[in-house]
Amino acid sequence: MVNRARQFMGRAALLVAVALCSAALGIGSVAAQSSSPSPSPSPSPSPSPSPTPSPSPSPSPSPTSSPSPAPGPSATPTGAESSGNSTGGLANQRFNQMITNRVLGTVLLGVNEQVNCGDCVSAFGSAGSFSAGIHGRKELTNNLSLLAGIAYTHYDGKGYEITSAPIGAFALRYDFTDWGSSRPFFDVGTILTPWQKARYTRSYDTSLGPVSVTSSTNASNYAVYGRAGWISRLSPRDEVAASIEVWQLWQRVSGYTDSAVAFNPFDATLATGTDRASLVKIGGQWTHLYGSNIEANINGGWVQSFATHSGIVATVTGQGMVVPTMGNQGWFEYGGRLGFRVQKGWIVDLFANGTLGPQPVGNTIHGGVGLRINY
Repeated sequence: MVNRARQFMGRAALLVAVALCSAALGIGSVAAQSSSPSPSPSPSPSPSPSPTPSPSPSPSPSPTSSPSPAPGPSATPTGAESSGNSTGGLANQRFNQMITNRVLGTVLLGVNEQVNCGDCVSAFGSAGSFSAGIHGRKELTNNLSLLAGIAYTHYDGKGYEITSAPIGAFALRYDFTDWGSSRPFFDVGTILTPWQKARYTRSYDTSLGPVSVTSSTNASNYAVYGRAGWISRLSPRDEVAASIEVWQLWQRVSGYTDSAVAFNPFDATLATGTDRASLVKIGGQWTHLYGSNIEANINGGWVQSFATHSGIVATVTGQGMVVPTMGNQGWFEYGGRLGFRVQKGWIVDLFANGTLGPQPVGNTIHGGVGLRINY
């Protein structure tokens, strides 16, 4: 019995020891767990969204050059209208040319000399507008005289220049000498300039600056006239005369195109054309002998143009065909001569002729010296 009790007690003690050991292990495991951080609870996996397919990029257009900034003022010049209007300046130049050519031609017809005098011949040269030549008169009968002359001229005006211009002139004068000291007289005549070298300048404005272009061509001038007047020999020393003249002028200018210049965006081409003008002049003159050696003459008159026509027909870039018009104009013409009789039949003359008036005729003067021989 005793052995069985001892066995029972031993087994009970063993069971108690095992239980204590198990409890001790359980307590250590719990302590270990409480000392180490507990892992975050892993989130329950949310259903991952199915990837949305990225839209395939739409084809981008080929790159175009980005627009340049708004430009400033256009680099294309303007000024076609100004270029067209400049043909009016050419018409004025050509009108002045006709009048100047006529004034120089009248010197060959004795405009600074008395109406009635004996046979004479004069060699002369003038400045202001250069002219050199010879002219004179010859009595064909007691009543009829021939006046004639020829000269070489070079002159210019506002915007133009004339070179290499020979001028010829002749006229017939009928003086009713048998009527006494106060009587009528009549002239008919012509002035011829068959060939001239001419240079004309055309100027106009553009948005990029002014333009001036000078071009060369050829020209010719022709004039016919008739004159009716009254002469009075007041004394052996004085002669006065009054007259009215009618002139018809023609001027033919060959066609040309603007000369080449660095900048001329609105160039012009001019066709061959003929300028025309009709004139009426009312004038008078007085010749007086001072002593026996000094002779003086003054002359002048009012001139009125009518039926004036410009022969310019221009084709201007950007403007088309342009035909300038010209109005009628009036001006005063004057002349004078002072002669010194150096010996019998030999006279040194100082003379001047010119115009007074608005443009395009303007104020001009042509002066010179001559040696006149009476025979």
